Amino acid sequence: MGVSGCGKSAVGAAIAENSGGRLIEGDAFHPQANIDKMSAGHPLNDDDRAGWLTRLGEEVAAAVAKGEKPVLTCSSLKLIYRERLRAAVPELGFVFLELTKELATERCSHRPGHFMPASLVDSQFATLEPPYNEDRTLVVDATKPIETLGKEAAQWWSDSLDHSQTPSVTARTGS
Repeated sequence: MGVSGCGKSAVGAAIAENSGGRLIEGDAFHPQANIDKMSAGHPLNDDDRAGWLTRLGEEVAAAVAKGEKPVLTCSSLKLIYRERLRAAVPELGFVFLELTKELATERCSHRPGHFMPASLVDSQFATLEPPYNEDRTLVVDATKPIETLGKEAAQWWSDSLDHSQTPSVTARTGS
């Protein structure tokens, strides 16, 4: 989870590879109206995200029910968004890819063909409620190499499952 440009897709793929999981790309579930709105340079609001988050929760819950290890990429910028996803999958963990607004803007400006323009990075940071001190949350420095982040996150999650009798698993690395 994190703002646009933090590396969710690349890190999510690395986590899935390192954990034997299946990547679920959250952006692929946006309705066309959301894509059109963002493409036009307008940020999404809570109402725009509501159905999308519900759909993502359903997708992750279905994957868990099939015995899969889903790895979802989703901005999850606000606590209420994370709570909505946790309502669908109570054991859900979050990896927060933390970086500066300047770096997020730089990264977004070099993504040709992506519907999320760099001009919306400011709105993402304005919406962001960092998940510091939330249960089952790992905060990482998104400037670390993707492979490192994928391994760290997969190991963190494996360790949290090994200690599942202790539901509060919060960690912070490299930030």
